[in-house]
Amino acid sequence: MEKKSGYRAVSKFIITSPFKIRPVADLIRRKPYPEAMAILENMPHKGARLIRKTVKSAASNALSGNKQLAEDMLYVKNILIDEGPRMKRIWFRARGRADMLLKRLCHITVVVEETGKVGE
Repeated sequence: MEKKSGYRAVSKFIITSPFKIRPVADLIRRKPYPEAMAILENMPHKGARLIRKTVKSAASNALSGNKQLAEDMLYVKNILIDEGPRMKRIWFRARGRADMLLKRLCHITVVVEETGKVGE
């Protein structure tokens, strides 16, 4: 069994398509925590705000669990944007027809690790 490393935070059932959030997540993967937060704070995307909350939560999990850590010693080890369930809505069309409108949900998982453990 694989040993889990790092400190995690998960945000589930976010009403945004994972396809819109993944490009934002690709920008901060394997970046130092302060740099990742600076990138996310300066982006206008809704996904940047959602990812920023999850990254901040993972960092606070790391800092509360280990008293010797500082924010400068953390980096974003991994970030996953998984697809959640889809909400199905009816979209009424002309001539009495209807289409199915799929509102996509996503789950954001962020793993933050100590910088000294990069080589392990």
